[in-house]
Amino acid sequence: MNTINLSLPVAQVIEEHPEVLEILVELGFTPLANPLMRQTLGKTVSLKQGAKMKGIDLAQVQSTLEWNGYDVIGGEA
Repeated sequence: MNTINLSLPVAQVIEEHPEVLEILVELGFTPLANPLMRQTLGKTVSLKQGAKMKGIDLAQVQSTLEWNGYDVIGGEA
C-alpha cells in the first residue's frame, strides 16, 4: 500500500516506506539524514509536526509525495 499518513511518526513512515527518506531530506527534513535523529526524534514527531518545526509548507510535502506516487492522508489541520 502506498499510503502515507502525515500524522504518523516519521520513523514509522520511513520504516514502512524506506524509499521516501531521500524525498523527505530533499524537501528540507535534513535531520532525517542522521540515523540517530530518525531513531530518537523520529519516533515521536509526525511529518506534520516536523514540517511545522522546520518551516516547510505541508502542502508542498503532500504534493511532492503524491507526485512520487503516494496517497497522502492526515494533512488536514
